[in-house]
Amino acid sequence: GKVGGPSYQSGSRREGRPVAAPGVEAYSLAMSSHPRALDDLLDRFFASYDAHRPVNATFIGRHRLDHLLPDFSEEGAGAALADMDALLREGEGIDTDGASDTASDTGRLDLRLARGFLRIQRWEYGSLHFHRGNPCVYTGEAAFGILSLFLSDFAPLAERVASAEARLRAVPRLLASCRENVRRAPPAWTERAVRECRGALALLRRGLPGFLSGQGFGGGSLETALDAAAGAFSELRDWMERDLLRSPTGGYACGEEALRLYLREGHFLSEGPDEIVSYARERLAEASRALDRRSRELGYADPESALAALAERHPPVDEYYGAYQATWDGMRSAAEAHGLVTWPEFPIRFVARPEWAREAAPDLYFLFYRSPAAFRRPAVHDHLVTPIDASMPADEQRRLLRATNDSVIKLNHVIHHGGIGHHVQNWNAFRAASRVGQVAAVDCASRIAMFCGGTMAEGWACYATDLMAEFGALTPLELLAELAGRRRMCCRAIVDVELHRGRMSLDDAVALYREEAGMSEAAARSEAVKNSMFPGAALMYLVGTDGIHDLRRKVMSRLGKRFSLRRFHDELLAYGSVPVSLIAEDMIRRAPDAA
Repeated sequence: GKVGGPSYQSGSRREGRPVAAPGVEAYSLAMSSHPRALDDLLDRFFASYDAHRPVNATFIGRHRLDHLLPDFSEEGAGAALADMDALLREGEGIDTDGASDTASDTGRLDLRLARGFLRIQRWEYGSLHFHRGNPCVYTGEAAFGILSLFLSDFAPLAERVASAEARLRAVPRLLASCRENVRRAPPAWTERAVRECRGALALLRRGLPGFLSGQGFGGGSLETALDAAAGAFSELRDWMERDLLRSPTGGYACGEEALRLYLREGHFLSEGPDEIVSYARERLAEASRALDRRSRELGYADPESALAALAERHPPVDEYYGAYQATWDGMRSAAEAHGLVTWPEFPIRFVARPEWAREAAPDLYFLFYRSPAAFRRPAVHDHLVTPIDASMPADEQRRLLRATNDSVIKLNHVIHHGGIGHHVQNWNAFRAASRVGQVAAVDCASRIAMFCGGTMAEGWACYATDLMAEFGALTPLELLAELAGRRRMCCRAIVDVELHRGRMSLDDAVALYREEAGMSEAAARSEAVKNSMFPGAALMYLVGTDGIHDLRRKVMSRLGKRFSLRRFHDELLAYGSVPVSLIAEDMIRRAPDAA
């Protein structure tokens, strides 16, 4: 099928590797095949990636290590660092700048991204932000090491149960290494890890046993493995509540040097922290003024009153599930009518979150839309929505329907995630020539597979919402919700930079979200804690979105009347999940001047 314009043809592929490279035209990235030496280096890079991140590998769709969990022991971390150093030394011998007959454009891009990933990982392995000082690393990997095997039907259930049993037996060792490595931790991280233990215990003691027994699996060694894993989570929770919470540290900031590393080697930005904060504050003021003005124009006293009105616009309970598909159909029709993008045949279905996961999900990083695997994915992808049915108490039905109203269904579930946003972008990424671009934005245990995929993945999804608004797909009140999202995006960038430079405390970040983004105390605190755990990740939304808008303006200026919006979007998406800044460099370089 066609991917990114008339000449972009998808080729066959084997697991983890493109076999046939697509053609190129105009200002798309040259996609010649990789030279053997570079290809071998990338083979070793991904083999090392999987070996030290087996849960990520499962989510990506490489299933050779589905029986393993990460090894954060001194020996395991040392082996990972040794691999990183060896790969960096070998990669340093290859020039990624300018023309070279030793690598294709795509190969040079992948090498550049791999180097950046390794340099960031070297910092993370030595920092107190990850396995040396954050208990959530352990609880997330252990819980999703199991969940990753049951969230999609990528293999017969018996195979997945066998892998799960092996991982369950490995959980006690992984969680024991948390107690060995994490001596002190910021209290908010410990509290989050305690909640994740609670979710994991619900999964292991009630959710999975009930599901598996219903499928004919249970008892014997599987039951023993489930009990052992649950016992390990219980012990870790008790230790954190008894000891770790009494040894707090306020170290939420990664420090300016590390933040600059993420900006330089992950997002590949030329802008520094001061420029990003200044830009975000200017855009925040603009969004707030526009929100105030449009609220008054619609007859509301303030934005909060206008946004509250959205909660009352929701489907009746008997039409709730159908509303997702009906909205999806409408948004696809609108996108195709306006020629916005080549919409792929990439089936998705909106289904209720499975019963076995419902008790555990609120305490875990359990996403409604989790990126499909890049490889070996089922034919249809499930988007797991909040279950609501007539058997629930009327008050609970109303509460859930107000929280999952028409605006949330359209803006969040359909446009941003399950439609033109992440789902269409993922489909294109999986077919990209860039091997890094194929996998970087796959959702894993607590974040995407590679940091460098963030500005494209989140940037495109937020830009796609702007795009649908631009072409009339949103109601006046939904336009207000989209503006409120823009306001929150700007706050994220400010918090990300200022928190990690030590210029803002966690409480300051919560206050900013509350006062400037209109978030509740609970939502503001949850967002701030997440921002504190993943330096440089929250700013990717604003940087990526506005980077795509800026690129579009520049390419339109270069091409003049020859500019095609569909073609621009198709070629942008064809790069895969790689930094918007690098895509922009290449597309502008390749765009001819207007006649």
